[in-house]
Amino acid sequence: MGAQGREQRIAELLEPVLAEAGLDLEAVELTPAGKRRVLRVVVDSDSGVDLDTVGEVSQEVNTVLDDSDAMGEQPYVLEVTSPGVDRPLTQPRHWRRSRGRLVKVFLADGGRVTGRVTDADDEKVTLDVEGRPRTYAHEELDKGKVQVEFHRPDDTGAAD
Repeated sequence: MGAQGREQRIAELLEPVLAEAGLDLEAVELTPAGKRRVLRVVVDSDSGVDLDTVGEVSQEVNTVLDDSDAMGEQPYVLEVTSPGVDRPLTQPRHWRRSRGRLVKVFLADGGRVTGRVTDADDEKVTLDVEGRPRTYAHEELDKGKVQVEFHRPDDTGAAD
């Protein structure tokens, strides 16, 4: 079984377990690391992912993988993580989870726009672009990238 086929098989095994925990499977990445392999399982949810959830789901993922032949005999290291800020926004759920964030958007027609996501659903995304709302159907978007902001407009500067 090739790497892509193995990743697909792993995804099929893990999606029900993750869905039961209220998580979406964003990616399965299997990479060689010396005599071992690293299996990175990227998960997310509308409410975010905290360390307790990652710990709990890691145990469940490990059990499912141990009970199957999906990983074969070669040793591996399991990493369950949430997506980083550099994850491209490609699915409606990615845009929905980025409400309030500043994004650079690559449009399907080759254009680009930067704005703050003010609304997103399964059909469209609305951005505040220089104080004006602009709405795009998902078909008009190629991908987006969250921009790192050290001080967002709603930051008060007060310590928590």
